[in-house]
Amino acid sequence: MENTKPEAWNTPSTPTQENKKVVAGVLGILLGGFGIHKFILGYTQEGIIQIVITLVTCGIGSLIGFIEGIIYLTKTDEEFYQTYQVGKKGWF
Repeated sequence: MENTKPEAWNTPSTPTQENKKVVAGVLGILLGGFGIHKFILGYTQEGIIQIVITLVTCGIGSLIGFIEGIIYLTKTDEEFYQTYQVGKKGWF
């Protein structure tokens, strides 16, 4: 007699959306001047621009990362996912 019910370990799980909100938000607040939060979200060009802005302004440009980190953390998970991971909005 053959068992037709799949075993739990062999059943593919449903795909889940990867949400990087907390990681990007905290890194934006702590290391915003280095653009680390941009690199985490896959925005390489914006991350490099963030580093250049911080260097040119002698560190004042790191406020952009700080503000973005707060914005990331105040959005709901779904808003963040749709805006920054699906919509690929690079700045604010």
